[in-house]
Amino acid sequence: MFENNYTVVDCRGHLLGRLCSIIAKELLCGQKVVLVRCEEINISGSFIRNKLLYMSQFRKRMNTNPQKGPIHYRAPSRIVWRTIRGMMPHKTDRGAHALENLKVFDGIPAPYDKMKRMVVPDALRITRLKPQRKYCVLGRVSQENGWKHLDVVKSLEEKRKIKSQAYYEKKKAINKKKAAALATAAGSAKVKKVAPILAAFGY
Repeated sequence: MFENNYTVVDCRGHLLGRLCSIIAKELLCGQKVVLVRCEEINISGSFIRNKLLYMSQFRKRMNTNPQKGPIHYRAPSRIVWRTIRGMMPHKTDRGAHALENLKVFDGIPAPYDKMKRMVVPDALRITRLKPQRKYCVLGRVSQENGWKHLDVVKSLEEKRKIKSQAYYEKKKAINKKKAAALATAAGSAKVKKVAPILAAFGY
């Protein structure tokens, strides 16, 4: 997984805890990670169970001055960020620098919508959770507990998917023409004449 640039991970269909533990370990090793579509992360357990757990968590605060914490985030991206932070030594220099290499987003904003997105097979719900087990989506839990931007993110995602589909169709058409041109060129006498020379140079 090691790269100099940011690795973009699509969180859709991943289990929250498993994904966060793997990402935390990669960050501590020096990897730069961007998490997109955090609202599509899955949590094991029924929706009502997780909703009640988060509601009980949001009630916990400092009695004399609630501004001092603990701070409970409503947005899915910040919930994921906070979960990863809890798995790292974020109060040390090493942990703080590692946490700076993490970016989290709801939806897929530019420029990450045009970059290759990865998945983490060890954290996918379909491979880690039995088919009969209940699960819920983090975006819905956040919405029920005060997050107000799920509809906005959904509308932006629909627009992005239309654009990406148009781009994909255009790319397929170009690749088809390219393959046809290569097939035509391969049969010509001029190409056959220089083919051994090109092969000698690794082409």
